[in-house]
Amino acid sequence: MAKRIFDLLLAAAGLVLLSPLLAVIAVWIKLDSPGPVFFRQERVGRLGRSFRIHKFRTMRHADADAGAQLTVGADARITRAGRALRPRKLDELPQLIDVLLGDMSLVGPRPEVPRYVAMYPPALRDKVLSVRPGITDFASIEYRDENALLARAADPEREYVEVVMPAKLRHAEHYVDTAGFGTDLSLIGRTLRKLLWPT
Repeated sequence: MAKRIFDLLLAAAGLVLLSPLLAVIAVWIKLDSPGPVFFRQERVGRLGRSFRIHKFRTMRHADADAGAQLTVGADARITRAGRALRPRKLDELPQLIDVLLGDMSLVGPRPEVPRYVAMYPPALRDKVLSVRPGITDFASIEYRDENALLARAADPEREYVEVVMPAKLRHAEHYVDTAGFGTDLSLIGRTLRKLLWPT
């Protein structure tokens, strides 16, 4: 209950304080390319319940659940606005809405698309999905440049399934085992430092 109250207070405060920036980004996206402001895609949440995540759209508009579900390097689908928003993770800010709705937490394992969740080992899947997914976690910090990492692989899909995803699951398991107010504050602080001072 305390974690949920913490999430609600910070998400609401974040949306209010960041509302001028969010409005500017929304207008920029609409002027930059045809399509909606938000990118909505099905993700798997707590206890396996599906929800549609909120992100600022950073690619040319298409069916969010169709086609490639990995973004690799300088993906040709990325818009001009997207190239500016993605490095600083500004496209992730609308997930504060998902926190208010109860689909996500500020901190927790990043929510995956159903296709990759289906590949999780059953016992580990149940453990990772026992908590709300989050905007940031251990894996988000370590794999902040995941797109560039996958771009260097001969087969990005295979690299993700066989190397990156198992590593993310280990981080998710570690989070579930060590979850607490102190862990969440530490991860929020580390995430902000990475965003503000990426070197």
